[in-house]
Amino acid sequence: MDPQLRAKFNADFTPDKYAALLRCVNETEKWPADFRVSETPIFLSSEFADEVVRAANAIVELTRTPEFAQHARSAIPKGLEMPNESAHPNFFVIDFAICRENGQFVPRLIELQAFPSLFGFQLLLLGCMRRTFPAIPRNWTSSFGGIKDEQYIALLRRTIIADSNPQKVILLEIEPEKQKTRIDFAATETLLGIRPVCVTKIKKRGRELFYARDGTTTRIERIYNRVIFDELLRRKDVDLSFRFQDELDVTWVGHPNWYFRISKHSLPFLKTEHTTPAFFADQFPAEQKIDNYVLKPLYSFAGVGVEMDPTREKLAGLTSPHEWILQKKVDYAAFVPTVDGPKSKAEIRIMLVWPDAVPDPILLNNLVRMSQGKMMGVDFNRDKTWVGSSIALHES
Repeated sequence: MDPQLRAKFNADFTPDKYAALLRCVNETEKWPADFRVSETPIFLSSEFADEVVRAANAIVELTRTPEFAQHARSAIPKGLEMPNESAHPNFFVIDFAICRENGQFVPRLIELQAFPSLFGFQLLLLGCMRRTFPAIPRNWTSSFGGIKDEQYIALLRRTIIADSNPQKVILLEIEPEKQKTRIDFAATETLLGIRPVCVTKIKKRGRELFYARDGTTTRIERIYNRVIFDELLRRKDVDLSFRFQDELDVTWVGHPNWYFRISKHSLPFLKTEHTTPAFFADQFPAEQKIDNYVLKPLYSFAGVGVEMDPTREKLAGLTSPHEWILQKKVDYAAFVPTVDGPKSKAEIRIMLVWPDAVPDPILLNNLVRMSQGKMMGVDFNRDKTWVGSSIALHES
């Protein structure tokens, strides 16, 4: 979106520089990236950067209203609600499609989640891109509000660790060493000193949880939760010594109830200039043309179960239609010129943290997914270049 910097970057690009980027990404931490890293960042104009920040803030503000609280009461599936819910979520991630309407670039809300994203990896990726591509000006950054790298790490620490000893804080996941996002877990450990721990390695004594650290049984005070509930429910082979619904003397960062309360369940409620119409499947208006909508299950992650071309017959066959939504399709703009020919499309995730005892969430970083296919996922972008995980830079 900044044409001068884009032209300079593309002219300066070489396969050797991309190979150096991948070496930096994959050899810096104990685990590599198990997903495709794009050849390029995207370069935001100051106008678009301001607009996407404004769009994210407007959506966050709607989730803080009494009306939204009423809407979100029914968001948590029966049997999954947990005790001791925090006063507010510790994380927001908001995904926007980058579209072109009336000749202007516009962010359109795709999804949102009160759940952490790749906060550690995105800082690593930024550093690797700065070292690899000299065409990127030093005053271009991915963070917002003038936040420097040291402040970024301090805000993550304040959110996740707070006043605890890092040894008593863990990153909780199902077999973290096998997850596609494991590079982020490794980067987070490097930044904050907290270990990724599998849910099966946790031991419960009364209301307290423990894990083994360097041969020592260590009490857990805070859990940086990265467990996705639909995966946990699918994994019948995972044997836990505790239930997420137990009364425990532990602080969840963020509390899992918010994973459901602020999610695809929120989309029918949210109405701003940057949203599109969305309906629960059992409330889809008869006069609406279903071909213009995408069908999404409420409680899946990473695009699982999304139906790009739903039909009325498919709708009628849903056994739990209130657990599905229909969201109006948006037209992603193909706007990133590549050295290989086809232009790439992009989706930008705005990432916020909200430490305890802080009045408002803080917009921290972003994540970009690039595509030349029908959707953003790997299956739609096989054998393509200038696609995959990236980051958006703007002038600080």
